Amino acid sequence: MTQAALTVERQRGAWWQATWKSEAVRRMAIFMLSLSCALLLWTLLAWWVGKPAFLPSPEKTLNGALELISSGDLQNHVFSSFTRIIIGFVIGTAIGIPLGLAMGSSQFVRAFVDPYVEFFRFIPPIAFVTLAVIWFGLGETSKIVLIVYTTLFMVAINTMIGVLGVEPDKRFAALCLGATRRQVFLHVTIPAVIPNIVTGMKIAMGNSFMTVVSAEMVAAKSGVGFLIYNSRLFLLTEWIFVGIITLGLMGFITDRALRIAATTLLSRYEVRI
Repeated sequence: MTQAALTVERQRGAWWQATWKSEAVRRMAIFMLSLSCALLLWTLLAWWVGKPAFLPSPEKTLNGALELISSGDLQNHVFSSFTRIIIGFVIGTAIGIPLGLAMGSSQFVRAFVDPYVEFFRFIPPIAFVTLAVIWFGLGETSKIVLIVYTTLFMVAINTMIGVLGVEPDKRFAALCLGATRRQVFLHVTIPAVIPNIVTGMKIAMGNSFMTVVSAEMVAAKSGVGFLIYNSRLFLLTEWIFVGIITLGLMGFITDRALRIAATTLLSRYEVRI
């Protein structure tokens, strides 16, 4: 091998080592390996069972997904579920954050509201599905109200815990330096509470998915939950798998979007999410 060829080989090896040392590349490689193992195990289990109506193979599930996509049904169901989740989540968060800040900052507000928060947070949203349909009808309002209910308490409680966890020394130091109580609240309390707020929002987002699926199974004519529930009537198990995988992808994308948005919008506080 010539000297030029040796030089090229060394450069190629150095490039490969530098690339493999990259954290993003390593994580992607591990993820692809994990995904390949999961698909292989799924394929083997489907072959061993030998009953597509009981456990469809990845290939049959992919064909079902392509069928739903080509007809436009999957896009419509995803859009319906996403719309309900986003609207209910935004409204619930907009109510839950101020409520949590007030509960954490004021002992009177906390004593006044806490019994109701502790009472209702143990009642699952699915228990109110029938009442929501009776009170708000079969339209979008009933599902959105249930998601608001799901989001509100989780965000409020995490926000309150964050406010109560702020070290008093930080507040006293700001006051000693001449800051007003409003400035202390905006520049000390709020930055310290941001991680708790985002954590509450992420947990509430997961609960919102569970709530919307339950509501769509009972009282809806569209949505991923309706797709999963309705597919059982025709023993279209591959469609059920498509709906379940779609929910997972929706949750994954939403979680990443929430993390990126929080990091971008709140970077001025120098808080890492």
